[in-house]
Amino acid sequence: MRKRSVTIDGHRTSISLEDAFWTELSALSLARGLSLNALVAEVDHGRTPDGSNLSSALRLYVLGEMKRRTISRD
Repeated sequence: MRKRSVTIDGHRTSISLEDAFWTELSALSLARGLSLNALVAEVDHGRTPDGSNLSSALRLYVLGEMKRRTISRD
């Protein structure tokens, strides 16, 4: 588990994720031409107000992107 600070809408926040998720988020942000902060902010803005935390939302985003890539290869 690694904790990192990111800036979302001018506010610093800390997020704890496993190294594998940080690695994949970095790769996804690079592939989209975004900074890691911008990608995290995009995921944050897309969250529904159901009480899920940002770390969980980021894990689900990575999972969804990996599933999407797997399906598109079939």
